[in-house]
Amino acid sequence: MSEPGSGAGAAGDDRSIAALERRARAAVSAERIAADLAALVRVPSVTGDETAAADLVAALLRAGGPAVEVERRDVDARAFAADPAHPGSEMPRSTLPLVRGTVRAARPGRRLILSGHTDVVPVGDVATWTTPAFEPVVADGRMRGRGACDMKGGDVAAIEALRAVASLAGPDGTLPAPLGGEAWFVGVPSEEDGGAGTLAAIRAGWTGDAAIVTEPTRLAIVTAAAGAITFRLTVPGRAAHASTRLEGVSALEKLEVLHAALRDDEARRNAAEADPRMRRLGMPYPTIIGTVQGGDWASTVPDRVVAEGRYGVRLGQDCAGAFAELEAVVAAACAADPWLRDHPARVENVGGLFDSVVQPTDLPLARELSAAIERVEGDVPAVIAVPYGSDMRLWVREGATTCVLYGPGDVRDAHAADESVDLDEVVRCACALAAWLVRGMAGG
Repeated sequence: MSEPGSGAGAAGDDRSIAALERRARAAVSAERIAADLAALVRVPSVTGDETAAADLVAALLRAGGPAVEVERRDVDARAFAADPAHPGSEMPRSTLPLVRGTVRAARPGRRLILSGHTDVVPVGDVATWTTPAFEPVVADGRMRGRGACDMKGGDVAAIEALRAVASLAGPDGTLPAPLGGEAWFVGVPSEEDGGAGTLAAIRAGWTGDAAIVTEPTRLAIVTAAAGAITFRLTVPGRAAHASTRLEGVSALEKLEVLHAALRDDEARRNAAEADPRMRRLGMPYPTIIGTVQGGDWASTVPDRVVAEGRYGVRLGQDCAGAFAELEAVVAAACAADPWLRDHPARVENVGGLFDSVVQPTDLPLARELSAAIERVEGDVPAVIAVPYGSDMRLWVREGATTCVLYGPGDVRDAHAADESVDLDEVVRCACALAAWLVRGMAGG
């Protein structure tokens, strides 16, 4: 008798596993992917209103046949906000709709998770869209619509990969003997405004040995990601009639002082980054002011301006550390200005909290996924870092689940008018994920 990993038995096992992988990849349907993605894009699941999208995801998973077990769960969002690690939110919500699909083998093994979020950002100015945002259109091999890129294309790729593994089961729903453990798809809400959905899934015990979040990465593997916090600056001034404006102090002009300090700080923080993955990004930790509100009369010097923006969280840093840096920058700028010295601006941490996450480039999960992609694509994928926050940090920090990002689409298309995704990339992603699941369930 041959021992595991040696001799004729091992060669036979390898051939059997390779055959199962080919069968799973062949089960991936480009037509089904396009239809499922169009159906999901039609659901206007703006963050805070994801229940219908979760229900559709559950239906898509059930379409995988008897080998796919499906669970829908609604978590009370208000009660869950008391969790000590709650990552904040920016939209009102009453529930966190979760959905899980499971393909389970008869023998024990690893639990492998594919995960994606069902929420999308608001449409913005409808006049900037070529066609209505929630009416999917295919042109030149791309599907256009809000969420197509971020990240319903990735959701559909992951769901199709899970169904491809389920297609290997016999009539009774049992997977072939070489496979062990479990493969899951976990669909979550609330990623766009913090990540409460993934944290709720983790608190429900939906964790595993490894997870891939199918965010848009252009089919590169992401092992490190910056984070972000949302801040609010309240800047005081002194009102006066416009004709005697020198008697007043414009809060808008004082915001300009603080904005200049934030730009200088942005330059310093980015210049100090040593990790080559982040340096390649050019500006891994951008700071922006996204909204400004103030003044109450056109001919009155504004005595109050409120600005909200985004501040990057550096690798190895959590949100608390980033906010402390931000506070120090604002305090120093106020101390250097005669008006703000006595009337300091107030800075607050509001909205979502995205810690950074950093993992080695040779992470075992990254190597396994890279090997699967190479078998499918013929090329070794890039291993990169990204400048935005994602649920990866929650899987790693709170779920003790090693995690990478890998998915179809380009983040430059995300959140934009006429957002779109290359359908061929979605298919290729599904094939690579199916290959990873099969090898992972077979033990490597």
